Amino acid sequence: MFIENKYIQSTTCGEGIKRKILASGGKMMTVEVEFQKGAIGANHVHPHEQVSYVVKGSFDYHIGKEKCILRKGDSVYVPSNIEHGCVALESNSVLLDVFTPQREDFV
Repeated sequence: MFIENKYIQSTTCGEGIKRKILASGGKMMTVEVEFQKGAIGANHVHPHEQVSYVVKGSFDYHIGKEKCILRKGDSVYVPSNIEHGCVALESNSVLLDVFTPQREDFV
């Protein structure tokens, strides 16, 4: 399956946050999330494993009680059922999230 980003509609999913569902199928899904400066990826928990890669910009990211500033090229692994969230430190910051299994709540 080939996915051309230019044909995917973004969805607003919070103040200053837009999401695009990219490739998905089987037991995996990729999601591109664009944040404006100061936008908050609210603290949350889900049963999915997640890997996030910083495509552009930077984030103050936390997993449980651990915090880290992530910049372009950095990534993070979030295990199932662990509280996590982030704040964008720059305008037009972008995360590429990979989930397994798929986030059916996003589709």
